Amino acid sequence: MPAPPLRLETLTGAALRPLFPALAGLRIAVFAEWPYLYAGDAASEEEYLTAYAQGDGAAAVIAFDGETPVGMATCQPMAETHAEVRSAFLKRGLDPARFCYFGESVLLREYRGRGAGVGFFAAREAHARALGLAATCFCAVVRNANDPRKPKDYVPLDAFWRKRGYTPRPDLSCVFRWREPGDDRETPHSLGFWLKDPL
Repeated sequence: MPAPPLRLETLTGAALRPLFPALAGLRIAVFAEWPYLYAGDAASEEEYLTAYAQGDGAAAVIAFDGETPVGMATCQPMAETHAEVRSAFLKRGLDPARFCYFGESVLLREYRGRGAGVGFFAAREAHARALGLAATCFCAVVRNANDPRKPKDYVPLDAFWRKRGYTPRPDLSCVFRWREPGDDRETPHSLGFWLKDPL
């Protein structure tokens, strides 16, 4: 018998704060995996999540198993997000004010394949429409296909993203810095953008 679909809720503002510890744990656990290899910590995660709780147009879609958060996906007007993202668009003559920027989409491994990924995109696109934004986008880390750390069973999400209507834009990229497991300092990582324009 197939597992039931997870319950998804779109939350904004102060409603997110009680979930910070659980959401921080989700980000740390999932982003430690390939391809991000991100070594997070609770303090920096709470600071990151606070920006969504305080953002005027920001929202987080939470996947629940009962009352336990097991996944999350975020979005906010690009005008409110990281300067690195806005700068990448401005350099290509694209107006950040048109876009809703999708942040992370994380889901614990044991809950994958139950429709949450599709639901995350649908809920964030609905939020973008409610904000009156004409297009959506996200970025994903770019890794060398021959990187020896890549798991043998790793399947890129490109086909899933294309099925949602997103198109890669090789001319659009930005750089974020983070610490990988085992490192003692942050290093730069290149991320490429996928757009759905118009929404």
